[in-house]
Amino acid sequence: MLTISRLVADPALGLRVVTTELTESLGAEIHWLHTTELADPSPYVRSGELVLTNGLWLSHVSADRFVAAVARAGAAGLVFGLTAQTPSLPEELAALCLSHGLPLIELCVGVPFAALTRAAARIQNEVLQAELTATVHRGDALATALSRGSGAAGVLEILRGETELPLLVVDRKGRRLASIGCEPTDEQVRLAAAALNRTPPPIEVDLLERGPAVLYLVEGAMGEIDAGLYCLEPAATLTAADREALAQAARFLSVEVTKQQAVHAIEARFATELLEMILSGPRSSSEVIRRLRAYGVPPDRPLGVLVSAPVAASDADTLPGDIAHAVGAFFATHGIPVFTAAGSRDVVSICLWERSADELARFARDLAAAVGRRVSAERVVIGVGDIATAGGLRESLVRAREVCQVLRVQHGPDTAAFADIATFRMLLGLLDDQVRQRFSEQVLGVIRHHDARAHTDLEHTLRTFLAHDGQWAVTAAALHVHVNTLRNRMARITELTGRNVNRLEDTIDLYLALVAEPLGPATY
Repeated sequence: MLTISRLVADPALGLRVVTTELTESLGAEIHWLHTTELADPSPYVRSGELVLTNGLWLSHVSADRFVAAVARAGAAGLVFGLTAQTPSLPEELAALCLSHGLPLIELCVGVPFAALTRAAARIQNEVLQAELTATVHRGDALATALSRGSGAAGVLEILRGETELPLLVVDRKGRRLASIGCEPTDEQVRLAAAALNRTPPPIEVDLLERGPAVLYLVEGAMGEIDAGLYCLEPAATLTAADREALAQAARFLSVEVTKQQAVHAIEARFATELLEMILSGPRSSSEVIRRLRAYGVPPDRPLGVLVSAPVAASDADTLPGDIAHAVGAFFATHGIPVFTAAGSRDVVSICLWERSADELARFARDLAAAVGRRVSAERVVIGVGDIATAGGLRESLVRAREVCQVLRVQHGPDTAAFADIATFRMLLGLLDDQVRQRFSEQVLGVIRHHDARAHTDLEHTLRTFLAHDGQWAVTAAALHVHVNTLRNRMARITELTGRNVNRLEDTIDLYLALVAEPLGPATY
């Protein structure tokens, strides 16, 4: 960069530093040169410019006022050019510049200011050429790293060769793609990912004890922000070269992110195909075995089946892909081979499991807790399938999915096996909300209309009767009515609904209609 030191180092310019006490200021970047003889040049001098003067203002303004004006403008320094009329520096000029912290440089007689301007232009041209060369070389290195499959980590390694800055790459789903010079916590990664989903994304992000980090956006194939390159240092501490290198790296990371998106799309398609093969039954067993082996899951050994799903305020809050990534990471930390596939509503995991079913249930509880902490869901529920061989995966998968669907709509445990919820409530949980509501209204609608019109309480009577297992005396006591009154009410219910509580199948219809809306813990 253009500095006073580089100008002084040119022997052809004949420059001498007068204020040697301010040598540290000589290495600061200067934006350009400004020649002036005005008594007050402050309105025209830009901050960071080097002021050149021959001192023609000495005849009508004091050196004190001129130096103060130059310092007030934020000049990088003052070059006083000696002439035949002014062969030496004014006596007080050095002391004044020193008091204002303004470097003073003497230009010898016979060297025109144009020589300084040409030298400054040459230096800036050299700087630009060096920056361009560095950019080209860095680009070649980044392209080579990506072509060799080094990924985001390879990009950061290239930057590490130029700077010691701590760097982190995170995608908008909260996955740490690479890091160097730092070990961010899960919470810091979560904050980094959350910033990418803000509109517009911030320039700096506070990552807890790491303080402010500079964000460089990484776009995917569709021009959307898919990841972020974070420099875990404040923006004010970065040099121009640092900023250029980080911006260039972010552009190359866009290529890597786009490639990863394509890879994930292919993997998702193959995973979906494998799920379809498993669900199709024995006729695809040979292909299922081959593909499980390709995923690193030994098909000739016991396999565990888990189906995970989020329970969130809305289906869009947490995508199955987020769950799948968190599930895969949890299995990886435990060193368990697993095949994981994200469906439209859940995530299927088929893993090597040579331990007991009880241990698989405990593992599922730990998995639900760990995944719930990593994704934005109220909770994560997991249906646990039977431990099976490759040939028995279909039944285990179907059961685990049924359990998972029931757990999503019930306020119960986060994990369960088929045997844990093999009740009528599991069957109701498999039905759509509207189907349950229509069934309940078809059976009980006439009672509800009668209660609303006649101000009776037949539905409450029926609930109480069934909650007390059809015991007449106990129900009458609970309702504070005579048994004959209760019998009259139940007769009216039979008349309206066509269902008699003395017949088992009619009682089942009435009970299911009561518990089907809303679906939840029994209170009857």
